[in-house]
Amino acid sequence: MNAFRFVRQWLLALCLCVIVAGIFAQVQAAQEEYQPQVGQEGKDVVWVPTPQALVDKMLDMAKVTPKDYVIDLGSGDGRTVITAAKRGIRALGIEYNPDMVELSKRNAAKEGVSDKATFVKADLFESDFSQATVITMFLLPEINLRLRPKILDLKPGTRIVSNSFTMGEWKDDETATVSNGCSNWCTAHLWIVPAKVEGTWQLPQGELSLKQEFQMISGTLKSGSQTTPLSNGRLRGDQISFSASGAQYTGRVTGNAIEGTVKSGGSNGKWSATRTGKPAPAPSRS
Repeated sequence: MNAFRFVRQWLLALCLCVIVAGIFAQVQAAQEEYQPQVGQEGKDVVWVPTPQALVDKMLDMAKVTPKDYVIDLGSGDGRTVITAAKRGIRALGIEYNPDMVELSKRNAAKEGVSDKATFVKADLFESDFSQATVITMFLLPEINLRLRPKILDLKPGTRIVSNSFTMGEWKDDETATVSNGCSNWCTAHLWIVPAKVEGTWQLPQGELSLKQEFQMISGTLKSGSQTTPLSNGRLRGDQISFSASGAQYTGRVTGNAIEGTVKSGGSNGKWSATRTGKPAPAPSRS
């Protein structure tokens, strides 16, 4: 009987040791949970978090909706992806630091958005983000320029929003600065990937020659023996607009075709054009 009591007490002590060890391990793990430091070195940039007020502004500028797919390049602690997910938007963070990736996953789980916010450990320059409708980033200017050719090959209309840093001679379509709730890194830049339109286009009544520098276009419209220079030429995604001979042309670019409306005086009409030859490549880093 004494032996039985001894064994029972020994088993009870063993169980208590296991429980205490488990609790200690959990406490130790919590104490050692990864915490990023502002300014810590990364593969291409140091980590500085985007202020939450600017995260909200960047997503507002891109006019994100639940139909969008947001990809954050260099997602850090995951705040931009998580903010998008909390708006009901599917979002992906691409981050090279594996500790940051795991931290982002934990943050998403705490916010209850793991179903919409995902994170991968990957190199930006080796990643495919062609499915994105919105790209957000807080990278250095030279990194932006290295990514620019790949970005310009995205589907026309894709929105790109950057914290503070620009894209060189590719001027932004919109700039906004946040003052409330933001003291550093408070300016956002928006670009809309333009369609590629440079080249010669055939119209029923003549020929349209276009030159393109990112979203800005120039050229001539030839009808019979008359050649007229274009003015106010611009692209906003796949939407094109320009003026010629007092008429206002607007239209939508779909590959090698344009269809739209022309306004002249008090009358409106339809116009269309078909490209002759292949589209010119997008401008790369100069």
